[in-house]
Amino acid sequence: MPTGKVKWYDADKGFGFLSQEDGEDVYVRSSALPAGVEGLKAGQRVEFGIASGRRGPQALSLKLIEPPPSLTKAQGRRETPAEHKHSPDELHGMVEDMITLLEGAVQPELRKGRYPDRKTARRVSEVVRAVARELDA
Repeated sequence: MPTGKVKWYDADKGFGFLSQEDGEDVYVRSSALPAGVEGLKAGQRVEFGIASGRRGPQALSLKLIEPPPSLTKAQGRRETPAEHKHSPDELHGMVEDMITLLEGAVQPELRKGRYPDRKTARRVSEVVRAVARELDA
């Protein structure tokens, strides 16, 4: 079975592409994933069965060689606690700004029964993560 790496995979759309070590890119659908696997991470090493389709090579079955990196394991490796980068007064301002951002960008969309667009969601999540990292330090 050929091996390669995940080039990209979109779990929402249910497909992506693998890059072979010696060949062209291979299309992979969610039905080719092993049982219990919801999606793939870019750069993840995989082994796959391949067939030629109308639009090029397609993965029929897929086996994970390396599991995706675990976020909890990566956080557990932190040997020394991080220093606080901001004073409590600065952090207070950051929290106020975060609340204002949530009230202005996220709540109106949720009230309309929709999630915020992807660009807004990414921006808001970066701000929330930054504040959370500072509180966690």
